[in-house]
Amino acid sequence: MKAWPWRLGTLAALLLAAVRMAAPADPALFRFAILGDRTGEAEPGVFEQAWREIAAQEPAFAVSVGDLIEGMHDGTAASEWRDLDGIMEPYRRFPFYAAPGNHDVWSEASAALYERQMGRPLDYSFDYAGAHFTALDNSRSDELPAAELAFLESDLKAHAAQPLKFVLMHRPSWLIHVAVRDPNFALHQLARKYGVQYVIAGHLHQLLHFELEGVTYVSMVSSGGHLRASEKYEDGWFFGYALVEASAAKAEIEIQELKPPRGQGRATKLTDWGMLGLAAGR
Repeated sequence: MKAWPWRLGTLAALLLAAVRMAAPADPALFRFAILGDRTGEAEPGVFEQAWREIAAQEPAFAVSVGDLIEGMHDGTAASEWRDLDGIMEPYRRFPFYAAPGNHDVWSEASAALYERQMGRPLDYSFDYAGAHFTALDNSRSDELPAAELAFLESDLKAHAAQPLKFVLMHRPSWLIHVAVRDPNFALHQLARKYGVQYVIAGHLHQLLHFELEGVTYVSMVSSGGHLRASEKYEDGWFFGYALVEASAAKAEIEIQELKPPRGQGRATKLTDWGMLGLAAGR
């Protein structure tokens, strides 16, 4: 009988050691996926393949930069959302967040339908671990409306303590400013003031990467919307998605091209890309 306390203590120590060995080095680390546009003359099956590949990575959640339906007609929008529900059904275990695109919202009726479908307002925010995400609505304007900028400032101010911040939107309203290295626009000033590290958009269907005063700007690769211009991989014209390994303070973004038949499965770091496509020599 006297041996039992020793045996229990040894068993507890062995179990604790096993738990420590199985635990990740940093419990704050997490992975999430970023999807580009599904539509805009969508290529059938691409979005579905992207989701199959993403699901195999078991991300904590996924975000989209919008254009989830072809849209543009109030009379057919509801049926298109039902079709999307069918596509998404196998992946309901993954929380899903999106910024509204111009193919999702184009009228008051489509805006109301979008909010019912997504269960969120057009602009909103959420937290995961130490990261904060703000989704903005520029679905009906090439620029960020004043109301969106006001929402962004209020939201960032309320979450100033969060060490890692992402801003999501559909149209890259910042594109010209960052391309010419002009920091004098409202979005960038707010990003700088409140420590936003990443601003991510879609709409173009082309992968582009910019850095301006410590803020990373990304135009996401297509996740289904048709490829334009050269259609060359090295120019950023390919089907894919992004996987993000994040912690409370930093993030590493990997750009993943779809596997055959829609791509070659090439994986690159975001930093391998620039405003003119893939860096020379890769």
